Formats: sequence, structure tokens, C-alpha cells
Amino acid sequence: MPRRRPGQIRVGDPGSHRTAGARPVIDGLSSRALSEIIRLERSRNYLRPGDVSAAVGLWQDYVHQPERALWHDYEWGNVHWYCCGDPFEARALLDTAMQALSPRSARELRKIVSRSDALWNLPSPPYETDGRQGTS
Repeated sequence: MPRRRPGQIRVGDPGSHRTAGARPVIDGLSSRALSEIIRLERSRNYLRPGDVSAAVGLWQDYVHQPERALWHDYEWGNVHWYCCGDPFEARALLDTAMQALSPRSARELRKIVSRSDALWNLPSPPYETDGRQGTS
């Protein structure tokens, strides 16, 4: 029986390589922090591969929505959160991940998340019914 080359064996094995979607990609994080996030996602039973990067993306997308969409969600809720992910649960997951990471990696992730938090906490512009800016 002829021997198969190792490359041919690996090509047919679906579990031998990682998919591109499972690798976390978070802009602004060092490779050290990303590898620590990968280890964290593999070692915790409440995380799956890619959960932290998905949570960062979901939170960033939510806080960059126009103010009218945010107000609509506040007033009536969002019926799509059950299928597409709740941004507030994503933010809570990021807090949990930052507590589980080393101080250096947590600091890097906190810096990225704090940019989105700063957008979330911006005060609304003054609202005047006649369209003019308030004059004192």
C-alpha cells in the first residue's frame, strides 16, 4: 500500500485548520493580547472562539448608530436582538473578559472598549423646537 504524503492527509482533515471566522480580529490589540483572548475563549465554558471579537464589533456598531435609532430601541426595544445579539450583553461579556485577562492585555482591550463607551456617554445636543440654538 503506498504511503500518502502528510500534506495530502492534512488537506482532507477538516479539523486540522482553523476557520477564518474563529480567529479574533480586533483592531488595536497586540498579538500577545489576541493570543491571550484565544486561550481565554478555549479555556472558559461560557465563551466560544470568536465571542470577544464579536462582542467588540457588536458594541461598536451599536454605539455608532444614529441617535434616533438608539432612542427607538430605548422606547420600544429591538426585536432583532434575540437573533443578532444584544449589545448590552456583549458589553457585559467584555467586562467579564477584561477581568479574566492579564492586566496588560486587559488594559489594551479596555482602551478599545472605552472609545465606544465615550461615544455612548456623549450628551445629546440641545433641542429647540423652533430650530434655533438657545440664546441667553
